[in-house]
Amino acid sequence: MRLNPFAGVYLTDPASMWRRILDDPAGVHYAEDLGLWLISRHADVRRALADATTFANALTLAPVYQVCPEAMNVLMQLDAPPTTAAADPPVHPRTRRALRATFANTAERVEAEYGAIVRRRVDQLVSRLAARQGDRVDLIPELATELPLLVVLDILGVPDVDIARIRSWADGQIALVWGQPDPAEQVRLAQGLLDFWHYCEDLVRQRMDGGQQGDDFIGRALAYRDDDDAVLTVPEVASLAFNLLVAGHETTAGLLAHTLDQALSNPRHWSDLTAGRRAVPAFVAETLRFAPAIDGWLRVTSRDVTVGTVTIPAGARCLLLIGAANRDPAVFTHPDRFDPDRTDAGNHLSFGHGPHFCIGAGLARLEAEIVVTRLTEAIPGLRLATAQQRSYKANVAFRAHHTLLAVIDIMAPADVPATRGAATTEVAAA
Repeated sequence: MRLNPFAGVYLTDPASMWRRILDDPAGVHYAEDLGLWLISRHADVRRALADATTFANALTLAPVYQVCPEAMNVLMQLDAPPTTAAADPPVHPRTRRALRATFANTAERVEAEYGAIVRRRVDQLVSRLAARQGDRVDLIPELATELPLLVVLDILGVPDVDIARIRSWADGQIALVWGQPDPAEQVRLAQGLLDFWHYCEDLVRQRMDGGQQGDDFIGRALAYRDDDDAVLTVPEVASLAFNLLVAGHETTAGLLAHTLDQALSNPRHWSDLTAGRRAVPAFVAETLRFAPAIDGWLRVTSRDVTVGTVTIPAGARCLLLIGAANRDPAVFTHPDRFDPDRTDAGNHLSFGHGPHFCIGAGLARLEAEIVVTRLTEAIPGLRLATAQQRSYKANVAFRAHHTLLAVIDIMAPADVPATRGAATTEVAAA
């Protein structure tokens, strides 16, 4: 079987490929074009996510293609220790404990520690959009990608002035690992990743040299470490910051984009949200199921393992198709229908499952819910621009929009009946 996530239908309608894979009785397939085993059914993906011993994480952040020698020479200089996505026991349980102690990861803690930060940043960006009455804007750079990065910078204690290069570095890591760049681009992206790592090392070193740890994440991590390498090493503190600067905003940016896409592409959804007839948390939960920001994740088998009727050999790289698992009819009623009223949305795997369940899930939900609430209050007439075309960046894991063009209208839809027709156009696939 060929998946080809870098061209064709996967860039406009990946769900059609998920359906084809799910409908095949085998359930597990080998993608010759990627050299990856595809696992798609909900029970199988959930099992693989939970069993980090059999489905190990060591190659999770390794590129899915043969890296050119010049880029590999650069990557060999990257000495960031694995702490989160690419870590396995015994390291991962220890670093996970450090994360739970220093990064709010429950709804109550997230609201208490980060709620004010999120609201301040949302108000800042939504006010900026509302001031552009009548303009056509791209909600991806203007809101979806900027908000979570600003929030994570605040949480880590990183200056706003660095936002542009951090965004570039983070985007580059995703393109390098899960994309398909040509050799020259591989070298450029690899050098950017190395620069990004050195930047994170410098952040931690400066904080230690200054003697002022502070109450942000880096300060908390250093205090938690308490000069004991058995608890957490200094490079591990830098590595945690390194990973949070990517994972803390790229995945949430995707969630925001997908949520706004689903809300605005169906005018009834937006009007129901604006009028308070639709619960925002339920809408976000269904978006997570229907259109996950990460729809595939990598694992490598540590032994021969049978999944369904197929035996996957030891040392094989596997792509866990989270997007397909979230459409499995064995778990979800009418899985290809976006239904904010469904009762089974909570069974989605968009934040993972098991020991690597996303530490930032609570923060991502909070950001999405506050964004939708504030937008419906401040810009109730917000609508997608006409002839909008949905397409995604070429990537095997991150389902990121190229653009989401919208018209800013601060008047409620009922007040602008003459222009409402423009908002009733469904988003067309490119």
